[in-house]
Order: sequence, then C-alpha cells, then structure tokens
Amino acid sequence: MAKYDSSSLRNVAIAGHGGTGKTSLCESFLFISGKSDKPGRVDDGTSSLDFEPEEQKRHISISSAISFFEWNKHRVNIIDTPGDANFFMDTKYSLRAADSVIVVMDAVGGVEFQTEKVWGYADELALPRMVYISKMDRERADFAKTVEAIKSKLGKKPTLCYLPIGAEESFKGLIDLVNMKALLFGDPKGKPKREDVPQDLMEEATAARETMVEDIAECDEALMDKYLEEGDLSVDDIRDGLRKGVISGDLIPVICGAALTHTGIAPLMDAIVNFLPSPIDRGVVTGVKPNTEEREERTPDEKLPFSAMVFKTIADPYAGKLTLFRVFSGTVTSDFVFYNPSKDAKEKCGNIFYLEGKNQVPVASLIPGDIAALAKLKETSTGDTICDPKAPIIYPPVPLITPVVHYAVSAKEKGDEEKIHASLNRLIDEDHTLAIHRDPQTGETILSGIGQVHIDITVEKLKRKFGVDVALKQPKVPYRETIKGKTRVQGKYKKQSGGKGQYGDTWLEIEPLPSGGGFEFVDAIVGGVVPKTYIPAVEKGIVEAMAEGILAGYPIVDVRVSLVDGSYHTVDSSEMAFKIAGSMGFKKGFQECRPTLLEPIVDIKIEIPDEYMGDVIGDLNSRRGRVLGMDKEGNNQIIKGQVPLAEILSYAPDLTSITSGRGTFSYEITRYDEVPSHLQEKVIAEAKKAEA
Repeated sequence: MAKYDSSSLRNVAIAGHGGTGKTSLCESFLFISGKSDKPGRVDDGTSSLDFEPEEQKRHISISSAISFFEWNKHRVNIIDTPGDANFFMDTKYSLRAADSVIVVMDAVGGVEFQTEKVWGYADELALPRMVYISKMDRERADFAKTVEAIKSKLGKKPTLCYLPIGAEESFKGLIDLVNMKALLFGDPKGKPKREDVPQDLMEEATAARETMVEDIAECDEALMDKYLEEGDLSVDDIRDGLRKGVISGDLIPVICGAALTHTGIAPLMDAIVNFLPSPIDRGVVTGVKPNTEEREERTPDEKLPFSAMVFKTIADPYAGKLTLFRVFSGTVTSDFVFYNPSKDAKEKCGNIFYLEGKNQVPVASLIPGDIAALAKLKETSTGDTICDPKAPIIYPPVPLITPVVHYAVSAKEKGDEEKIHASLNRLIDEDHTLAIHRDPQTGETILSGIGQVHIDITVEKLKRKFGVDVALKQPKVPYRETIKGKTRVQGKYKKQSGGKGQYGDTWLEIEPLPSGGGFEFVDAIVGGVVPKTYIPAVEKGIVEAMAEGILAGYPIVDVRVSLVDGSYHTVDSSEMAFKIAGSMGFKKGFQECRPTLLEPIVDIKIEIPDEYMGDVIGDLNSRRGRVLGMDKEGNNQIIKGQVPLAEILSYAPDLTSITSGRGTFSYEITRYDEVPSHLQEKVIAEAKKAEA
C-alpha cells in the first residue's frame, strides 16, 4: 500500500436519504479501483460495508462504515453513512470527520426529507460537496426533475458537469461536458469508452456546457475576464475553476450514474480526486484550550503537535472497544501516549489500524487527514478530542439529538437485570443517542432512543452481542396526586396490648399549595401539647404517605400540612406512634380535600414538510393537544404545541406513518395539569387493578 502525503488524501462522506444507493455506490468504488474482486450487494447481504447482521436483515445501513481505495495516485477515504433518520447522529459525526460530502439522490425519488437534513448539516459545517444522482437505470428515473428539485427544495444552483445518455433501461452513459465527449459503459469493470457526442444530443450538450462555463467564470474574476474576452475557457481553466469553486463552496457539480452496472462511476471517482478538497485545502481547524474559552487553531501540518477527533466507537464483546478518529494535525505512531482533555485522562495507543469495512489493516504511523482506529481504549469515547499532552486542544463536540422514544425495559431471564445495565452502557459507548435511566417514581428502567427502528435494533444487538434478552413495554406515565380543598382532621393512634402501649394524637390542617409548591410542613404546636421530640416523626409519617400516594399510588405534591394540636401519653407515646398518627391523619384528611390527579404536559416541537400540516395538526388535536404557533424553516414547517405526555407515548411510529417517515419531533415536560375527570376514573381503576 503506497504512502501518501496529506495533499493526496480525500476524505469523503457519502450521505443522503435512505435507499438512494449510497452503499452500492461505495461498493462500486471499491470494485472499479481494484480494491475488491467482486462488488458486494446490499440486497443479498454480501456488502463489505453493511456487515452487521441487523443491516443485512433489513437491507439498510444503521452505522457508518469506513473503507478506502486508491485512484490516480490519490488515497480516498470513504465514509458510508446511514440514511435513516433513526441513525442521523452517526451521519453527523461522520461529516465532522470528512473534508467533503457526496450527497446521493435517487433519480426516481429526487430530493427527499433526509437529503434536506444532510444538506443543512453540510451547510453548518461549510463542507464542499457534489451531488450524485443515482439509479438512472430505474423505471421513472428523471435526471432533469431531480436537478430542478435541487434548485427549488435546496435553494442551490447545481453545476452540471455531465449529462445522461438515455434513461431507465436505455441509460448507457454520460456526456462529459468538460471535454465534450460521450462516455459509453458496458465494460464489466466500469471502464468507459470515449466517443464523439451523439448528434441528437449535441445541441443540449452545447447549451449545458455554456451554462457550466458561465457558472465557473462567475466564481473567479480572472476567469471571468478571460471568458468575456475569448467567449470560452480552456479545459485546464475549467478544471482549475471547478476545483476552486467546489472548495470555496460556490459550485456544486452534479454527476449521475447507476452503481449496480458501474455506469458513470469512474467519472465520479475522477471528480473526487480532481475537484474535492484535500485536508490541506480545508486548512485551519478551530478548537479551544481546555478549561478556557481561548481559541486554539491547528493546521494540517505534520510538524505541529498531534490532535484528532473521535467520531465513532464500535462495541464488540470479544475484541473490545474500537475507537475511530480523524487526525487534524501532527503525526502519531503506535505506543504514543496521548491526552484526552475531554475526560482529563491520558491513554496509550496500541496498534493503529486502517479500516476496510469490518477488516483491520495495521499501519505504523498517521499524518494529518488520516482516518484510523485504535483498539481497547478505556476512557475515550465518541466526540472526544485526543492530542499531544504538551499542546492540549478541545474540538467542539457534535450537538446530540434528543431521544424521543421511551420504553420500560426488563429482563426476560431471571438474573439478567444487572447485565441489562452493563450491556446497554457498552452500546451507549457506541451510540450516544441511546440513553438508559431508572425512573425514581415508577421504579422502571427506561430505554430511550431516536425512533422505533433504533430501539428494535438495540434490542437485537443486546441479544446478539451480549446474550441479554429483554422485554419492552410502554413506560408508566408519572402522574401525581394533589388536592383542591382544605380540611382539619384528627389522626390518632392508640394501641394497648398488655404492658407498654402505643399512643399518638395529632390534629392536622391540610390545604393546597400553588402548582410547583411541593410540600410544606408547619409546626403550629403551642404549649407543648405534642412534645418537640415527636414532631419530626409526625412529618416523616406524612412524607411517607405522600410518597406512596392515596388515590392511585402516585406521589402527592403541592400540599401544606400544619400540625396544630394533639396530645400525648407520658408512658405510651413514642416516635413510632406519632409517625403512624401523622400518616393516618393525612390519609384521612387527603380524601376530604377534593383529591385529584395531575398529568405531565410537554412542550412539543414537530418538523414536517408543508403537505402534512393538516394531518399532523388534526392528529395533535385528537391527542388533547393544542397548537401554540408555527414557523417556517427551509421547506419545512415547525409546529409548536402542548400535549399530555400520556397521549404521545407511541407518537414516533404514528408520526412516521402520517408523514411517510419525513416528520421529526422533540419534547420536554414543562408542567403538570389536572387530568380530566372521565380519564381520572380510568387511570385510578387501572392502578387499583395493578395493585390487586
């Protein structure tokens, strides 16, 4: 394997909506470059990049995969990213490791929802990009319509560098507008045959080339002057102008093809090498000094201190943890001790690997721009910065996507409860959008993820990787109980059974507090009718009764209890007796104070394409929700509203169904409101039944 300098490296993320053919494109790259003898196929489970059993079962990428190939004396690192919204966090991390992105669009589907998400994040990172229009050999493939969608939906003017020759079954090649040649494909290795442009396409090609040259000239003053003087640009000028325009972000070249027949793939590989940036072209990367806000910069220079960002972690129960990272500056070799300022920890590099899908290729040293992996790091995880201990820097983390799907998880086999937590924490190392916590109110262990598919795949991984079989159910809603009235009540506990008895007597005044008031206990005893030593026991008895709940077993909130009177016995009274008396009095008085149930209300934010507005708002209203406002964001609408938590426990699959997978949402609990009376009866009845 040849060694390259940073200027000969290309780090390219392959991204776009699910099912557009990203993995097939990568497999074609590897085959045409000679990296693989036979192209893997997603549909028959032979892809070298979709190697996880869960991916092969579903025929989708659920995790970014890394490989590389050599082309025209360049080394190209490719990151094949997931297109499913459930795994968009993995894609975001991968884009941070890349220097450019090829956005893949299906010639049939055009610009789809996840395409817009990827495009928006590439904009945030100012990533240079090209568009590859895939599946030109499919029925209803429409190159012109997809190009028009790029303009209308993404607000970008694409620069056509190639035109398709034919479409659907008759798709057989491309017109290279830079060299004005027809490239015809039929060779099993994907090598094009160069011919003159067909006469019936010459007029269209000439017009398209003129538009391309104008686009290029507009990005460079010197080229514009030359174009105005001569009326055209040379092939070298076009290539140089394209490269500068792509790197600056002013130009977005469009290429099309069909990966399964390798049609149009070699020209795309040429374009990657010729037009996309190297790490040197990307230049400065900015971070901060640890424990300060002081700006710190690194350039892709081998002489500078080593620095890198971890963009992926792979958990393996046998091989241990595999940590993938992108080098931004300096060099690193095996046995180097690096510093992780994100965790304030030092770790030692073991062997360093390049990755080819799931295969590991040992490498002695790395340079700026290299993407590689380390095994069995203990402290370092996804999003961390690793660097030279003498020159620490922290690169900004990728903002996490908030989980919106929650399930109560329990072991199917006795004794596996502890293994659930340990195994899930291993998977959380790999995927930071997973979360697990114990609900202190319901006592349930809650597993949270981005969507239903995300949760389902996590459960499958738990069983396959760690031998833990779990059951899922909807989590209990954390209702609360409170009161709307006030009362004065006696709580008296008297027990005599020979010898020393038990005696505690309390008078309590119970009244509601405003929402969020919690609990107040007021000692209003005068004249020592209840000794000071027993008063904390009264409060403890009330607090314990509140925690257990009275109506339906949910915690009681927003109550003030005043201990106003009582009596004691010099021999039979005790702390225990007064604790029981306080509890008895509170339980009795609570029922006299017009008790009611409270439910959590969430602020919800739903992002959907315009055409689903009516259906989504109607569905939200049916869930006792209300719309508070709407905002426009790109081609999508943002609906802001409030809805009871109980009504959206299964909202993720429902929204997916309503919007054909194009809707996303997030929410947070903001307050508690009274449950409507007809629903209270149902909740209380279910609680009593469960208790019985």
